[in-house]
Amino acid sequence: MRLRTPLALAGAALLVLVGPPLLSPGDGADTGARIPGLRFMVPNTPGGGYDITARTAAKNAEDAGLTSGIEVFNLPGAGGTVGLARLAADHGNGKVAMSMGLGVVGAVHTNKAPKTLADTTPVVRLTEEQDIVVVAKDSPYENLGQLVRAWRTNPAKVPVGGGSSPGGPDHLAPMLMARAAGIKPKDVNYVPFDGGGELLASILGDKVHFGVSGVGEYLDQIKAGELRVLAVTGPRRVPGLNAPTLRESGLDTDFTNWRGIVAPPGLTDAERTKLITLFEKLHASKEWKDALKKNGWDDAFLTGDEFGAFLDKENTRVDSVLKELGL
Repeated sequence: MRLRTPLALAGAALLVLVGPPLLSPGDGADTGARIPGLRFMVPNTPGGGYDITARTAAKNAEDAGLTSGIEVFNLPGAGGTVGLARLAADHGNGKVAMSMGLGVVGAVHTNKAPKTLADTTPVVRLTEEQDIVVVAKDSPYENLGQLVRAWRTNPAKVPVGGGSSPGGPDHLAPMLMARAAGIKPKDVNYVPFDGGGELLASILGDKVHFGVSGVGEYLDQIKAGELRVLAVTGPRRVPGLNAPTLRESGLDTDFTNWRGIVAPPGLTDAERTKLITLFEKLHASKEWKDALKKNGWDDAFLTGDEFGAFLDKENTRVDSVLKELGL
């Protein structure tokens, strides 16, 4: 026993010294961002911008070893306000967060929703993204000029689809385009869909003449030749897309969208900090940087109170734009 005890003690000491460096975040080490049982709510149907953002963030966080087992689930309805109401009712739950963006801000106004983003905990603004004007591959419109001429002639017979309800980005962008083209926004035949997935089927099925959606939502279909891009809505061209800006195409306007994450109200400071820390570490990861490039997203990182102040300004801006457009 006298011989074995020192050996056992030495072995134990060696494990103490060697053990911790052998652990990686993926092995269960606490990264300061690990939230067991975390769930991301997507307030629209699969395939849309909120859905792609949430699933990309979840996968990247896990691949980077920041946390594990994130569940992503969809709760569509009323432009995101059904999900918003559910989130607001989940008071004090630090293990759920909602993917959202400008579309939810607009839907609150147009649906006169009982719950607003003031009833949530702002966590992070992640990305900014241009919209794209797209048509099916067999569309008669080869460029934006041809589309606008037909649109001016009879707006009602040139329906435009968007993956957001009235007041959302895919609605505001064509309304601003219409105004720049000399078309009354009230005359635009806008067909709303609950996310980019539903919109895509309608564009390909010729139920709408053109669609407006986020860059990242349709890159695969564009590369496959199923969709043709007529223009991007932002102030500059998107690398990798052979498409002019609206201004280059003769429409004196531009428009960009953004997406972020909010959580339920009533979180403790520690729960709020934990969520913010997760996204700070995600933002610094190679996985997320690669995802930004792949999806054509611009980095627009903003957290906590600064994101909350931004949400207040966006709420005021959307209300002003809707009134200015007579909508």
